[in-house]
Amino acid sequence: MFSKILIANRGEIACRVIKTAKRLGIGTVAVYSEADKDALHVEMADEAIAIGPAAAAESYLVIDKIIDACRKTGADAVHPGYGFLSENAAFARALDEARITFIGPPVNAIEAMGDKIESKKFANDAKVSTVPGYLGVIEDEKQAVEIANGIGYPVMIKASAGGGGKGMRVAFSADEVEEGFSRAKSEAASSFGDDRVFIEKFIVEPRHIEIQVLADKHGNAIHLGERECSIQRRNQKVIEEAPSPFLDEATRAEMGAQAIALAKAVGYYSAGTVEFIVDKDRNFYFLEMNTRLQVEHPVTELVTGFDHVEQMIKVAAAETLEPTQDSVKLKGWAIESRIYAEDPFRNFLPSTGRLVTYRPPQEGETDGLTIRNDTGVVEGSEISVYYDPMIAKLVTHAPTRNAAIDHMADALDQFAIDGIRHNIPFLAALMAHPRWRAGELTTGFIAEEYPDGFAGAHETPEILHRLAVIAAQMTGFMESRDSHIAGRMQPPSGEEGIGRYSVFVGGDRFEIDAEESEDGTLEVAMLDGDGEPLAVYRVISFWLPGERIWEGVIDSGHAAAQVRRANASFEITHRGVTKSISVLKPHVGDLLALMPEKEPPDTSRMLLCPMPGLLVSLSVSEGQEVKAGEALCIVEAMKMENILRAERDATVEKINAAPGDSLAVDAVIMEFA
Repeated sequence: MFSKILIANRGEIACRVIKTAKRLGIGTVAVYSEADKDALHVEMADEAIAIGPAAAAESYLVIDKIIDACRKTGADAVHPGYGFLSENAAFARALDEARITFIGPPVNAIEAMGDKIESKKFANDAKVSTVPGYLGVIEDEKQAVEIANGIGYPVMIKASAGGGGKGMRVAFSADEVEEGFSRAKSEAASSFGDDRVFIEKFIVEPRHIEIQVLADKHGNAIHLGERECSIQRRNQKVIEEAPSPFLDEATRAEMGAQAIALAKAVGYYSAGTVEFIVDKDRNFYFLEMNTRLQVEHPVTELVTGFDHVEQMIKVAAAETLEPTQDSVKLKGWAIESRIYAEDPFRNFLPSTGRLVTYRPPQEGETDGLTIRNDTGVVEGSEISVYYDPMIAKLVTHAPTRNAAIDHMADALDQFAIDGIRHNIPFLAALMAHPRWRAGELTTGFIAEEYPDGFAGAHETPEILHRLAVIAAQMTGFMESRDSHIAGRMQPPSGEEGIGRYSVFVGGDRFEIDAEESEDGTLEVAMLDGDGEPLAVYRVISFWLPGERIWEGVIDSGHAAAQVRRANASFEITHRGVTKSISVLKPHVGDLLALMPEKEPPDTSRMLLCPMPGLLVSLSVSEGQEVKAGEALCIVEAMKMENILRAERDATVEKINAAPGDSLAVDAVIMEFA
């Protein structure tokens, strides 16, 4: 076994590897860029060594610096995590030449499977079902259109060396092929240093389902079942689960057998994932093989009980694979939500800044329900423009799929983040979506269900009532507490802190009557116009003023919400719905209802930068007339190029930025007449 492992990565995956290595009694070495000198993985490791500037191309992607760090610290093995150098054959070869063990597959497997074009050729030769397409290198837009016309629309344009959704475009017409080809090549060159792309048939109503494989150096190989990864946005996975709600036992066994056959054919060892596209009739087609640990591996760990990182380390040390196929049993259901630094209300554009508040739900298992949070940040950490915007992976496990979903919804309610924009409201909305809960998924789910973007979670009467009840409980508690301070104040009503309130939840007003019973339960009645109860809620909570998370029981069910004080009001988030809430005495509420509302500033004649980023190019000039939908400029953020388009017909009056400028959120790029 190894004495010291260097983790050639950063963030949550570096922390994840360190945890297992420590449990196995193995020393750990972290590497870090200038931007990561105070990062969590640096703090967790036994040793840490600086490897260069913030840009990954000058630090985490420089092979010589990683090997030099191994020599300086005496590390005898390297775990690459995912991303960066994890699927770089030159890196694995360089480690071998330096007599340092690569905790991953052999070089030939990385080369065969790491290139999407070559991997499909190899899969065809191994008689693995593949998607129809053109696997040769495409020279220009004209050739791309000819190929797409021959395959038939829609088609997928994909970077050969790609991953993480970068360098990928779906095209439904020749015009979209031309534009998508250029953007895919540009993103591929920027992200991977390789601008080759290929084209394949885009499967309609596809599901993205992958098989986890483990293999050792002695010819043993097994699969650990499947993960469903169909909830994606711009080909980037958002939610994963294990097992899939779609597969039956026969399809699972067949997919697993093909995955193992492919792994054996290429001489694979270590952990790997064979990804498939599955159509509505459960026909499946090979997509690619990821020769590394997957971001979504925790869901498989929770349903199988096998630590993937531990198995990778032991396989790299030439140990025989411990689990057998017969020992693999899928138990319960696991859901993973990727917490991203992005603004779902602005088309999911990246967000950067400092985590002023970062308080995830408590990890652990209670009554058969599990919460796990894989993260690489702490409160005060900086989310920079240099790296992936993922903050954490929140995972829940329960005996059934519905229970795991409900537990995830509860866990998201308990996840408090301030300082940046994040996608927790969107994730919470998904947990309540009827189509998601029914398991009726495709990779187009988000585009199909939110064609105009995300405007917020569905505000059901039940959620609005809960927000009002939570605010009333907190108000009643604070008034009761204040009334007891040194006996200087009298109770504000007949019962201490209890009585009639007008609760303003955003633009909705609720009249409630609250009464506390002897056992501490607060009964909150929602009243109609005649003062008669419409519904009665029974609430128990031990919330204290200043706490960011309210937890309690509403009608015998656990409930949680995020709480912020905003002057005399609360800002409360529950099930993805955030509202400013005021709890007032009825006569004060009557006066508040008469106050005029402040109108927001008019920005309809401006193009505002929706995220921090770099202005790559301008597509228009001053005085030019533009049509709705026409491209105005391209802004790059976190290695993704975003085309900003005109929302309406207009004339460009003034351009305030030039290509190469770094732009802040809401910077005015141009103005319209």
